[in-house]
Amino acid sequence: MFTGLVEQVGTIARRGGGSLAVRPAVALPDPVIGESIAVNGCCLTLERYSGGLLEFHTLEESLGRTNLARLPLGAPVNLERALRIGDRLGGHFVQGHVDDAVTLRRRERMPDGDLELEFELPGELAPEVIRKGSVALDGVSLTVVALGADFFTVRLIPQTLKDTALPARPVGGAVNLETDLIGKHLRRWYELAAGNADAADGTDSGAGSGITYERLREAGFL
Repeated sequence: MFTGLVEQVGTIARRGGGSLAVRPAVALPDPVIGESIAVNGCCLTLERYSGGLLEFHTLEESLGRTNLARLPLGAPVNLERALRIGDRLGGHFVQGHVDDAVTLRRRERMPDGDLELEFELPGELAPEVIRKGSVALDGVSLTVVALGADFFTVRLIPQTLKDTALPARPVGGAVNLETDLIGKHLRRWYELAAGNADAADGTDSGAGSGITYERLREAGFL
């Protein structure tokens, strides 16, 4: 579990043979083999730490669903170590389970100096993204500013511009998206309550429940 508050930016040093090596900008204090580290928001297990390189095993699922296989060697990546009990939760709960790599469609410098980014929104993920809700983009916890049928926007404040790899992503490039964990559970709850056939007990758990998208919206969930 992570918070979406990037600790530092590293660079991709080596990739291939089911392995990914990342060089952190600053050496990790007391790295533990087997610990979880989010690399561009993708939870990976540290297998080796040698010569200043963090080495991870990468599954086909991780490479196929994220931008880790598409970024060139030397590209910057965001790094965050797993949340410890007692740490401040400054962002939101991030699992490190990337849903999809989405395309950056527009970037625009705003009058106040913030950078606005517009991303495509795949239809299958649209129910899990809400205006003013949280998303993780390349592992960075951000708030959705505007939302359309097939897009959403976020803004990067000066601190985010300075301390993450997001400003390096070009228009047309892929960025890892993880939608909010609470939204996923609400969506699943609604689907089961609506009588989805794959309910755990095989019954229509929503019979008479009266749960609708309208009621969820009125309650502030959507």
